[in-house]
Amino acid sequence: MAGSEPLRSQLPVEYELSILGISALLVAGLIGGFVNTLAGGGSMLTVPALMMLGMPADISNATNRVGVLLQSLTGVRGFQNNDLLDSSAILPVLVPTVSGALAGALLASYLPVWVLKPVLLGTMVTMALVMIIAPNVVAPPPGTDAYKLKDRPWAALGLFGAGVYGGFVQAGVGFILIAALAGGLRYDLLRTNALKMVATAVFSFVALIVFVLRDQVLWIPGLVLAVGMSVGAMVSVRFAINVSQNTLKWILFVMVTLTCGGALFS
Repeated sequence: MAGSEPLRSQLPVEYELSILGISALLVAGLIGGFVNTLAGGGSMLTVPALMMLGMPADISNATNRVGVLLQSLTGVRGFQNNDLLDSSAILPVLVPTVSGALAGALLASYLPVWVLKPVLLGTMVTMALVMIIAPNVVAPPPGTDAYKLKDRPWAALGLFGAGVYGGFVQAGVGFILIAALAGGLRYDLLRTNALKMVATAVFSFVALIVFVLRDQVLWIPGLVLAVGMSVGAMVSVRFAINVSQNTLKWILFVMVTLTCGGALFS
């Protein structure tokens, strides 16, 4: 039956990986890994870079997860080495996030490609409005005490939603995690980004399993992209620990705005 065939067999997945293509993936990965670690929206560069090689959007979305996973692991290690990761919060944060990621990845694998754009645009516009109207919601002032998830159980709904979004489409997921962690649990942006990278690593792994089972991942370009994204993450962590909270807030705002624009005009 045609419905039982792997999805890749129904799609044109020929691509050309030239020296120019490899260079483009490395540069896009470097920039994408840097901004993903500080804020989010890096996949607005890395997914189009994959599409420029000739991949359809959903195959690019799936292949992009290879780079996101390795970039996230690199970022986690960097934050942990600088004592910026709240290890006690990892498991409570991961339970709702990973559950949502599995649901989101299944949706992304089966729903039409055109669904991705309105989901991205609607989420980013909401985030931009929140940052304009109430910036402290996603950037708590220095010295703000963080809450445990057990003290704010409603924040689990935000983390579940972030997981669904991240499993569905990677682009911009960092913003949603920041909103849930900084807005809901009141972590400063440095510690928020550390936990964000843990969550991104785990649910990217879950999503990647789904995409591999659906035969939607192209490994060679994915691994090339991952090299650039991992280097970008290393540079980003070093940058983040040497700048002010206000600088991080402005970088976050700029990336949210650019992501909105990219989603609107793409």
